[in-house]
Amino acid sequence: MRILLAEDERSLSRAIVALLEKNNYSADAVYDGAEALEYLAAENYDAVILDIMMPKVDGLTVLRQLRERGNPIPVLLLTARSEVEDKVLGLDMGANDYLTKPFATAELLARLRAMTRSQSAQPGSRLAFGNITLDQTTFMLSSPSGSFRLANREYQMIELLLHNPGQVIPTERFLEKIWGYDSDVEINVVWVYISYLRKKLAALHADVQIRATRNTGYSLEKLK
Repeated sequence: MRILLAEDERSLSRAIVALLEKNNYSADAVYDGAEALEYLAAENYDAVILDIMMPKVDGLTVLRQLRERGNPIPVLLLTARSEVEDKVLGLDMGANDYLTKPFATAELLARLRAMTRSQSAQPGSRLAFGNITLDQTTFMLSSPSGSFRLANREYQMIELLLHNPGQVIPTERFLEKIWGYDSDVEINVVWVYISYLRKKLAALHADVQIRATRNTGYSLEKLK
């Protein structure tokens, strides 16, 4: 599940991103409301965590513009304000939930799970190709021979491949979607995670393989 975090306090932002990634979410961080709107217009996210007090464009304005555009993405508001009026305003504008700073990390994760539960519970929460299945709620990659619970990056990579079976996905696309546009990660890290996934597919006796196209990218193909 992919989350956009809009929080201008960078130390807090880093801590939340680390927490999300540790719990098998993919997280992109932005630091003002204008940037949040740009990312939300350009990329697909499953939920957004919005700080209310942000430079350039505040969180409530971001929320209002999202709802005016008909974007139903689940929104969790973060605020240092404790006044009831601010919370009511955010909920009336279309927020799914709010959390007042400071907050416990367990509560943040619980609220995030609660507001995305309806999405996760849909039949489409399982992706299948050949004899393998990926459960998007438990991160389990399975075949008739067994199953593995995937680590965060492995899960995101196989999810992307399963959403696009038979299509070559450029290596740069993996880097952008999973590690982020601003990451300084070397491109060969993609190959490392592809290698991990290949070993798991082999152990599961999968009838699909991850095929490399030289100087281009990778695709998920059925074995012939």
